[in-house]
Amino acid sequence: MPLDPVIAALYRKAARASLRRPTTDPVIRRAEAKAVESALFAEHGEPAPDVATSEYIVGVADHPDVRLRFYRPPKPGPHPASLTFFGGAFRQGGLDYASTDAANRWRTLRADVVTIAVDYALAPEHKYPAAVEQGHAALDWLFTHGESLGIDTDRMAIGGQSSGGNIAAAVALMNRDRSNHPLALTMLEVPSLDLTRRSIDLTPARQLHIPGFLLKRGLVSVLKDYFDDYRAQALEPYASPLRAPSLAGLPPTYILTAEYDVLRGDGAAYAHALRLAGVEASATVYIGQTHESAAFTRSIPAARRWNADVVDILKTLHDKPTQRKALDDDVPAQSRKQ
Repeated sequence: MPLDPVIAALYRKAARASLRRPTTDPVIRRAEAKAVESALFAEHGEPAPDVATSEYIVGVADHPDVRLRFYRPPKPGPHPASLTFFGGAFRQGGLDYASTDAANRWRTLRADVVTIAVDYALAPEHKYPAAVEQGHAALDWLFTHGESLGIDTDRMAIGGQSSGGNIAAAVALMNRDRSNHPLALTMLEVPSLDLTRRSIDLTPARQLHIPGFLLKRGLVSVLKDYFDDYRAQALEPYASPLRAPSLAGLPPTYILTAEYDVLRGDGAAYAHALRLAGVEASATVYIGQTHESAAFTRSIPAARRWNADVVDILKTLHDKPTQRKALDDDVPAQSRKQ
């Protein structure tokens, strides 16, 4: 299907800017990326609603402490919760990016869940596996303190976008291997799941008229920033979840991808691998859309559909029985009254 016309216009504009060699200074790069994102969101995004927030700092062994931002629904809890990781190629992005903050607020309000956004450490200052270890520490902390935080840890989801999807999938694997906390579901949006680049689909790049040398240069630049030795470390399961020897025992997983995204092959392959491992998995492709489309809810109907689908997935957390209810159901009614 043809590329969405709004996205097509944005890509024509971006193509002219991409011909200059990008800066290697991470501070300048992040400032430039945030300025571009803010301008695009102001034109094409849906302004964020007012939602109560609070922040906590969690200690992480052998890695920097990590900040968590809680977005809370207006109704009293305890609420189901979603631990989420922003995108940005592992080296930019953040909780205060306009599109990230707006998505967290809207999803909190519409799905009636607590959204817990992880402000993980960025590369190249903090290399793999710092972000994954921070994510796992945050998950452990939530299960330890959930009741006092007003969340129902029997109804906990984990998810992320792009590189954040990679981290979310890796944390789900690490949780299975180390802690085995009961996650209700995983939700991955345009995820990068194989950093060996073997699952990259270059067809969308050609359709978007992105020169191959620019794409390859950008991918290698990201890998060099994220890893000390990308050729060896990219093979590790917590770097490339798609390459894990086994995906058995992971929670039900929802994967959302875009037709015009070079990462679409990662999502499709991961869904297939999950099913082979006996894990419930679905993969949805948004036709005519790109890696960034979901942020443009004011201008693109498919973006609104995308976010509505995310809310519907999060709403399923309310349908899952809590451990307390399951225990009560096992007790005769007469006994419960005593």
